Amino acid sequence: MKLQKVSQSVSSFAGISFVHEEFNKCGLLQLIDEQLGKRNAWGYGHGELFRTWFEIFFCGGEVAEDVQEHLRSTLESIPGNRVAAPDTLLRELKGLATEDTIVTSSSGKEYRFNINEKMNDLNIKSLLLTGQLEKGKKYDLDYDNQIIEHEKWDAKRTYKHTTGYFAGIGSIGNRIVYVENRDGNANVKTAQGETLARMFGQLRDNGITINRSRMDAGSYAKDIVDTVSKNCDFFYIRANKSESMMEQISRISEWEKVEINYKTYEVASIPFKQFFEERNYRLVVMREKSDDAQMNLFTGDNMIYHSILTNDHESDEKQVIEYYNMRGASEKLFDIQNNDFGWGRLPTSEMKSNTVFLIMTAMMKNFYNYFIKKVSAVFKDIPSTSRIKRFIFKFICVAGKWIRQSRQWKLRLYTDRPYDQLCLS
Repeated sequence: MKLQKVSQSVSSFAGISFVHEEFNKCGLLQLIDEQLGKRNAWGYGHGELFRTWFEIFFCGGEVAEDVQEHLRSTLESIPGNRVAAPDTLLRELKGLATEDTIVTSSSGKEYRFNINEKMNDLNIKSLLLTGQLEKGKKYDLDYDNQIIEHEKWDAKRTYKHTTGYFAGIGSIGNRIVYVENRDGNANVKTAQGETLARMFGQLRDNGITINRSRMDAGSYAKDIVDTVSKNCDFFYIRANKSESMMEQISRISEWEKVEINYKTYEVASIPFKQFFEERNYRLVVMREKSDDAQMNLFTGDNMIYHSILTNDHESDEKQVIEYYNMRGASEKLFDIQNNDFGWGRLPTSEMKSNTVFLIMTAMMKNFYNYFIKKVSAVFKDIPSTSRIKRFIFKFICVAGKWIRQSRQWKLRLYTDRPYDQLCLS
């Protein structure tokens, strides 16, 4: 094998130039600077620093130091692109942080929460800017508390016997719309009603209203149900079992057989009065035979019971159950954030600055949804559902260089793939 070295600078990540261009042209750079204000007179603006963070991850990086170790020459080859050092990128997170709030539970225990309304508002506005949300349109929202595992000094032991935070996260489809951080050992129900009120309020202030809300059993409490019912048309919350509920279920005489995901269940509905006597709520119950012969203490049979609390009286039991089961898609969203967009490797040792990172990388994922939709319209081997690793291999990894011709900068790519057909903003 004979080797010939060429001294000309050719980048193997030239596709990042398209991400850079779209970040600027779609108005995200300007929006960030407008919402977060001037950073300082002569240094980098907030928009520039966010853009560098985005470009690190869109090139396959995971930490701020990757810009110095691997990506600086590639990013600085883009005309007009100012690339900050890792310490400046990390200072950006600290500069946008808000102080932790101490919340006391009903049992008297104190937990730290971190609430960053400015960053969450910026995230929602970025979704409106890119057309992923529209003012005046109603959406379905999922809320869940997700363990963010880490071993920093402020990590607390979670109910899964790991250490980390226990963030509350709201999502609309595959878009994260709200993040509020809390200690890993915080009870899921502690101050959740206040968290939800803030989330619904920020969405409403930006012209976004909620049609249906789905939540797991961590939201099954009187004050939480009360907050949710006031902020959406319909809600679907997994109900915790209780003695009074099971006694009521045991008196159900008529069950209907339905097939859900190729499996047969028995379903029924009963009025729900446990929290609010005056409200017309409904408990949708499903049951299936247990694999063992152990008898249920309350019902006297060997069935497994699950129930969903809702105010939806229009849908039948099967429709309610199937709709609720679709909330499993949020688990995939968390997996993507953990493995593709930095949630599995937090950059600082403080909850407040890590909260900024969580929201910023949620914005990053939302921008990725927007950008890859444009790419997939031209590149048929890059579906809009592609994970970022495939996107990097298929789109970002292309040989190219910026050249100056006739007083203009032009990107020369060494490929026959249809980059020239991309119609960006």
